[in-house]
Amino acid sequence: MAILAVMLAACAPVLSREVMSEGTREVRMDWLRETPEVFKDKLFILGGIVANTRLTPDGSEIEALYVPVDALGNLKDGAHIQGRFLALYPKASGMLDPVIYKKGREVTVAGEFTGIRNGKIDEMEYAFPVFKIRQIYLWREPSPMYYAPYYYYPYPYYYPYGYDRWGRPFYDPFWPGPW
Repeated sequence: MAILAVMLAACAPVLSREVMSEGTREVRMDWLRETPEVFKDKLFILGGIVANTRLTPDGSEIEALYVPVDALGNLKDGAHIQGRFLALYPKASGMLDPVIYKKGREVTVAGEFTGIRNGKIDEMEYAFPVFKIRQIYLWREPSPMYYAPYYYYPYPYYYPYGYDRWGRPFYDPFWPGPW
Protein backbone atom coordinates (compact mmCIF):
# COMPACT_ATOMS: atom_id res chain seq x y z
CA MET A 1 0.00 0.00 0.00
CA ALA A 2 2.86 2.38 0.82
CA ILE A 3 4.53 1.65 -2.51
CA LEU A 4 1.31 2.51 -4.34
CA ALA A 5 1.06 5.83 -2.45
CA VAL A 6 4.65 6.72 -3.36
CA MET A 7 4.07 5.85 -7.03
CA LEU A 8 0.91 7.96 -7.19
CA ALA A 9 2.63 10.90 -5.51
CA ALA A 10 5.44 10.72 -8.09
CA CYS A 11 2.87 11.30 -10.87
CA ALA A 12 1.20 14.30 -9.23
CA PRO A 13 1.57 17.79 -10.71
CA VAL A 14 3.50 20.36 -8.70
CA LEU A 15 0.61 22.85 -8.85
CA SER A 16 -3.08 22.07 -8.32
CA ARG A 17 -4.77 19.99 -11.01
CA GLU A 18 -7.34 22.73 -11.69
CA VAL A 19 -4.67 25.33 -12.38
CA MET A 20 -2.61 22.91 -14.49
CA SER A 21 -5.62 22.06 -16.66
CA GLU A 22 -6.73 25.70 -16.98
CA GLY A 23 -3.30 27.15 -17.75
CA THR A 24 -1.31 27.13 -20.98
CA ARG A 25 2.17 25.61 -20.84
CA GLU A 26 3.17 26.43 -24.41
CA VAL A 27 4.25 30.05 -24.31
CA ARG A 28 6.69 32.00 -26.45
CA MET A 29 8.06 35.16 -24.87
CA ASP A 30 8.48 36.84 -28.26
CA TRP A 31 4.75 36.34 -28.99
CA LEU A 32 3.88 37.99 -25.66
CA ARG A 33 6.13 40.97 -26.46
CA GLU A 34 4.75 41.38 -30.01
CA THR A 35 1.02 41.10 -29.25
CA PRO A 36 0.42 41.55 -25.52
CA GLU A 37 -3.25 42.51 -25.97
CA VAL A 38 -4.09 39.06 -27.37
CA PHE A 39 -2.74 37.22 -24.30
CA LYS A 40 -3.87 39.64 -21.57
CA ASP A 41 -5.47 37.99 -18.50
CA LYS A 42 -4.74 34.45 -19.75
CA LEU A 43 -3.25 31.92 -17.33
CA PHE A 44 0.19 30.51 -18.15
CA ILE A 45 2.27 27.82 -16.46
CA LEU A 46 5.93 28.90 -16.50
CA GLY A 47 9.13 27.41 -15.25
CA GLY A 48 11.96 29.66 -14.26
CA ILE A 49 15.35 30.12 -12.71
CA VAL A 50 15.31 33.05 -10.30
CA ALA A 51 17.60 35.91 -11.32
CA ASN A 52 16.44 38.40 -8.69
CA THR A 53 13.73 38.81 -6.03
CA ARG A 54 12.64 42.23 -4.77
CA LEU A 55 10.10 43.42 -2.25
CA THR A 56 8.01 46.32 -3.58
CA PRO A 57 5.11 48.31 -2.08
CA ASP A 58 2.72 46.16 -4.18
CA GLY A 59 4.21 42.82 -3.08
CA SER A 60 7.05 40.52 -4.06
CA GLU A 61 8.56 40.59 -7.54
CA ILE A 62 10.57 37.73 -9.04
CA GLU A 63 12.68 38.22 -12.14
CA ALA A 64 13.34 34.82 -13.70
CA LEU A 65 14.77 33.14 -16.77
CA TYR A 66 11.97 31.34 -18.60
CA VAL A 67 12.21 27.55 -18.86
CA PRO A 68 9.37 25.51 -20.44
CA VAL A 69 7.54 22.94 -18.28
CA ASP A 70 6.04 19.54 -19.00
CA ALA A 71 2.49 18.34 -18.26
CA LEU A 72 3.20 17.96 -14.53
CA GLY A 73 4.93 21.33 -14.14
CA ASN A 74 8.48 19.94 -14.04
CA LEU A 75 11.12 22.06 -15.71
CA LYS A 76 12.28 20.54 -18.99
CA ASP A 77 15.94 19.58 -19.02
CA GLY A 78 17.99 21.03 -21.84
CA ALA A 79 15.18 23.35 -22.92
CA HIS A 80 16.05 26.53 -24.79
CA ILE A 81 15.79 29.61 -22.52
CA GLN A 82 13.77 32.25 -24.38
CA GLY A 83 14.28 35.25 -22.14
CA ARG A 84 13.16 36.65 -18.82
CA PHE A 85 9.85 37.44 -17.20
CA LEU A 86 8.57 39.16 -14.06
CA ALA A 87 6.24 37.38 -11.65
CA LEU A 88 4.38 39.54 -9.12
CA TYR A 89 3.07 38.06 -5.88
CA PRO A 90 0.42 40.41 -4.41
CA LYS A 91 1.05 41.84 -0.95
CA ALA A 92 -2.39 40.65 0.17
CA SER A 93 -1.34 37.03 -0.49
CA GLY A 94 1.82 37.28 1.58
CA MET A 95 5.52 37.72 0.92
CA LEU A 96 8.14 35.77 -1.00
CA ASP A 97 11.30 36.16 1.05
CA PRO A 98 14.33 37.13 -1.08
CA VAL A 99 16.57 34.94 1.09
CA ILE A 100 14.52 31.85 0.18
CA TYR A 101 13.69 32.84 -3.42
CA LYS A 102 17.31 33.67 -4.12
CA LYS A 103 19.29 33.74 -7.33
CA GLY A 104 19.62 30.32 -8.95
CA ARG A 105 16.57 28.68 -7.35
CA GLU A 106 14.06 27.01 -9.68
CA VAL A 107 10.33 27.79 -9.58
CA THR A 108 7.15 26.77 -11.36
CA VAL A 109 4.62 29.59 -11.57
CA ALA A 110 0.97 29.75 -12.56
CA GLY A 111 0.38 33.39 -13.47
CA GLU A 112 -2.04 35.60 -15.34
CA PHE A 113 -0.38 37.69 -18.02
CA THR A 114 -0.88 41.39 -17.22
CA GLY A 115 1.27 43.10 -19.83
CA ILE A 116 4.77 44.25 -20.70
CA ARG A 117 7.03 46.36 -18.50
CA ASN A 118 10.17 48.02 -19.79
CA GLY A 119 13.21 47.65 -17.59
CA LYS A 120 16.91 46.95 -17.65
CA ILE A 121 19.16 43.95 -17.37
CA ASP A 122 22.38 45.59 -16.25
CA GLU A 123 22.71 48.41 -18.81
CA MET A 124 20.55 46.89 -21.56
CA GLU A 125 16.92 47.88 -22.12
CA TYR A 126 14.54 44.91 -21.93
CA ALA A 127 10.78 44.36 -22.28
CA PHE A 128 9.65 42.02 -19.49
CA PRO A 129 6.40 40.05 -19.79
CA VAL A 130 4.66 40.46 -16.42
CA PHE A 131 2.57 37.78 -14.70
CA LYS A 132 0.45 38.00 -11.55
CA ILE A 133 1.14 34.85 -9.55
CA ARG A 134 -1.81 32.62 -8.74
CA GLN A 135 0.27 29.66 -7.50
CA ILE A 136 3.98 29.12 -7.13
CA TYR A 137 6.14 26.08 -6.41
CA LEU A 138 9.73 26.44 -5.23
CA TRP A 139 11.90 23.49 -6.20
CA ARG A 140 14.30 21.95 -3.73
CA GLU A 141 17.91 23.05 -3.88
CA PRO A 142 20.09 20.24 -5.22
CA SER A 143 22.19 18.71 -2.51
CA PRO A 144 25.92 18.62 -3.17
CA MET A 145 27.14 15.21 -4.27
CA TYR A 146 30.28 13.71 -2.81
CA TYR A 147 32.18 11.27 -4.93
CA ALA A 148 34.72 9.09 -3.15
CA PRO A 149 38.02 8.94 -4.95
CA TYR A 150 38.79 5.68 -6.67
CA TYR A 151 41.63 3.85 -4.97
CA TYR A 152 43.99 2.20 -7.42
CA TYR A 153 45.81 -0.91 -6.31
CA PRO A 154 49.16 -1.21 -8.11
CA TYR A 155 50.17 -4.23 -10.14
CA PRO A 156 49.84 -7.21 -9.63
CA TYR A 157 46.76 -6.64 -7.46
CA TYR A 158 44.06 -5.87 -9.97
CA TYR A 159 40.50 -7.12 -10.24
CA PRO A 160 39.35 -9.88 -10.01
CA TYR A 161 42.59 -11.67 -9.16
CA GLY A 162 44.27 -10.58 -6.01
CA TYR A 163 41.19 -9.63 -3.92
CA ASP A 164 39.19 -11.56 -1.35
CA ARG A 165 35.39 -11.53 -1.35
CA TRP A 166 35.33 -8.26 0.65
CA GLY A 167 37.47 -6.44 -1.91
CA ARG A 168 40.68 -6.51 0.11
CA PRO A 169 43.98 -7.44 -1.58
CA PHE A 170 45.47 -10.86 -0.81
CA TYR A 171 48.65 -9.45 0.62
CA ASP A 172 46.79 -8.16 3.72
CA PRO A 173 48.81 -9.67 6.60
CA PHE A 174 45.78 -9.75 8.93
CA TRP A 175 43.55 -11.67 6.57
CA PRO A 176 44.44 -15.08 5.15
CA GLY A 177 42.94 -14.54 1.71
CA PRO A 178 39.99 -15.93 -0.24
CA TRP A 179 37.97 -18.85 1.11
